[in-house]
Amino acid sequence: MKIVIVGAGIGGLSAALCLAQAGHDIIVLERSAHLSDVGAGIQCGANAIKVLESLGLSTQLARVAVRPQRVDFRDFKTGRKLHTMELGDAYEAKYGAPYLHLHRSDLLQTLLAGIRQRPNIELRTGVSVSHYSQSDYEVSVHLQTAEQTTEKGEPLVKADLLVAADGIKSTIRPQLLGDSAPRFTGNVAWRGVVDTSSLPSNWMDTVVSNFVGPNKHMVLYYLRAKQLANFVGVVEDHQWTHSSWTSKASWNQLRDDFLGWHDTVDQIIQAVEKQSCYRWALFDHAPLSNWSSERVTLLGDAAHATLPFMASGAAMAIEDGRILQRSIDQAQDIPSALQLYQRNRLERTAKIQRTSAKAGKLYHFKTSLMRKAAFSGFKVLSVKQESFLPDYDANTVTLK
Repeated sequence: MKIVIVGAGIGGLSAALCLAQAGHDIIVLERSAHLSDVGAGIQCGANAIKVLESLGLSTQLARVAVRPQRVDFRDFKTGRKLHTMELGDAYEAKYGAPYLHLHRSDLLQTLLAGIRQRPNIELRTGVSVSHYSQSDYEVSVHLQTAEQTTEKGEPLVKADLLVAADGIKSTIRPQLLGDSAPRFTGNVAWRGVVDTSSLPSNWMDTVVSNFVGPNKHMVLYYLRAKQLANFVGVVEDHQWTHSSWTSKASWNQLRDDFLGWHDTVDQIIQAVEKQSCYRWALFDHAPLSNWSSERVTLLGDAAHATLPFMASGAAMAIEDGRILQRSIDQAQDIPSALQLYQRNRLERTAKIQRTSAKAGKLYHFKTSLMRKAAFSGFKVLSVKQESFLPDYDANTVTLK
């Protein structure tokens, strides 16, 4: 089968590898001319790592990953622990794969290395998609650049199936679903990466530290074999609506947003390069009941964009690719395969979307008493639901 994937992000490249592994011929179309070193840290639980391992990427990932020992939720000012979730050896033994921290560019480079090993994957960069058309027997992806042309001179690529993995601002999604603009959530996120040599030697254990406070929180963890430290600080702010990951903002504003916070937070803010502070507005989509037509489907953020408060956006996209591949191979025809795919993804991804939104509210309670009470309830809830994410194995789960 010939399959076109629009978007060469984590979801698109993972899907390409899963589908090529099953013998399909893949063309990946990416708007950017160069896949640049953008973004920062990504947290990948066992559910995502199981798929990446099945693609033969374990050795490459191990060279650049950090394996945290636990997640600590702490009071923004005192640093007092509110809740801890164990990771490390116990997590890996329980769920069959580790919990890893990866720099986004390291994961992309690992996926690209895998792509280059697959002769049945063609990656085309600097290619913008305008729209698609479909018939009973094929789909045509219409381009804004002259890749291939019809007799009428219109650039297009023809395939059996189109997969839109082109993110929250997908070009394909509005044509497939109608007007479905992403919604601003009232949250903005700071991000930055710091060389650990510029931090105190005892700055932080090999953990995820989530400092929570009134109307904001800050997540800290290591990257690239602990050579780098990553921060993501989320602040409730209805004024800032720039949604690009590469939008820079004033270091003074970053400092002021977290003024008076714990020393661990202040130290990384003081260490970050003042011209490398990025701030972007957080958007999401409401959960869907359908994201496919006869020969077109969505994947990753194009289908189920979510807030980052469960650190599961990339993981859901990676799972999508494997479930899509298995659905195609199991079903009798493409329309049936796409229905099987989304039927097995809708409930899970919608739960992540809803739970992530709730987690953000939990992190931002205004008083210490409210936070203490909330995390007491969170401990009970997390025990009941702790296996929902990592216990899932897209390689083997029964498709219904």
